Amino acid sequence: MFDWASLPRIVPFATYMCFIVLGDVLGRMGWSATELRWLYAVKTLAVVITLFIYRRHYSELAGPRPRASALLLAAAVGVVVLLLWITLGAGWMVIGQSAGFDPRTDGVIDWSLVAVRLAGGALVVPLMEEVFWRSFLMRWLCDTNFLQVDPRRVNVRIFIATVILFGFEHNLWLAGIVAGAAYSFLYMRSRSLWSPILAHTVTNALLGVWIIFTANWTYW
Repeated sequence: MFDWASLPRIVPFATYMCFIVLGDVLGRMGWSATELRWLYAVKTLAVVITLFIYRRHYSELAGPRPRASALLLAAAVGVVVLLLWITLGAGWMVIGQSAGFDPRTDGVIDWSLVAVRLAGGALVVPLMEEVFWRSFLMRWLCDTNFLQVDPRRVNVRIFIATVILFGFEHNLWLAGIVAGAAYSFLYMRSRSLWSPILAHTVTNALLGVWIIFTANWTYW
């Protein structure tokens, strides 16, 4: 089912998901949220290492960069997704309960933890997720020889399927579906993975700033 071209796009995402499972297991074993905060830094570093190891395989990132107009559109989409993300939080729009990431110790923010979380969320996660969801999975479902698939060839059924899967990766599933649809649209429109990466980065960076200023730590 998968060839060697798939691994560089699957491994970073799988590494990230394994750490999420590990955190859940440790939590069930009695580790507190405060004790588990260090795990995010380790998770981020592990993903960075896998992305670095496979860096020469990401041919989709070496193509022509989007035009300025496409980048402006991506940035605007990133802002819109942020606004929807912090709005679509009604009970029926949420799966489970997110523990979030609280960087405070005795009520005082640990800015080193904030820096790690912001960097991971705004720089590492967008690259890792877009390489997996948009560049790999969305095209692979069209043709296992996915590197040859033009993003514009993705049909409606595959678009919907990957968007729903991306949505349910997040506890804010409806917001996740909206975000997935927006990022997929950008990729299909521009044919450049840099467009959804930029939009995703803008969303996550601004979300991080909003979380810090409002202390809505569960959104992390």
